[in-house]
Amino acid sequence: MVNMIETLSKQLAKNVLNLRKRQGLSQLQMAEKAGIPRSTLTYIESGESNPSLANLSKVAAAFNVSVEELISKPRSNVQHIKATDIPLQSKSGDQIIIAKLLPDPIPGMEIDRMTLQPGARFKGTPHISRTKEYLYCAEGTLRVYVNKTSYDLESGDLLSFPGDEPHAYQNPSSRKKSIGFSVVVFAPSGL
Repeated sequence: MVNMIETLSKQLAKNVLNLRKRQGLSQLQMAEKAGIPRSTLTYIESGESNPSLANLSKVAAAFNVSVEELISKPRSNVQHIKATDIPLQSKSGDQIIIAKLLPDPIPGMEIDRMTLQPGARFKGTPHISRTKEYLYCAEGTLRVYVNKTSYDLESGDLLSFPGDEPHAYQNPSSRKKSIGFSVVVFAPSGL
């Protein structure tokens, strides 16, 4: 347990220092922005701290990131992910393949590539309140049902709709597959 806390403290220190430097802020400026004493921020950046949840939340809010992002393992700036390593989900007996395109979790966002075989259809799961979904038709045609109204998208079309409404996706073609990209953006809490 002690090693895990030490690891999290070191990750927190690296992330806070990197975020502060990227924003061009001194420790004093960052501490004022977060509403914490400068000594607390110095201690956090040393990697030896175990800050209170209240202070961790203040720092995260000042950087406009989640607490999870602050304590996560720092990521490389560049990642090359091979096609074979992209997580896939299949639905309806491989009639629908969904590729999860965010290798690192980004709070409040999902990006998926959906491939629908001819005639394939599936229901989307309504997301939390005030979620927006953006569906881009990259190939073929897609029919999207939002709250019992259908919208036909051709290649290059984009549909924006409330992701918290009942919705479904369909490839109306009987001959060609359809490919779409779905970007789901969750409303930030407090808005």
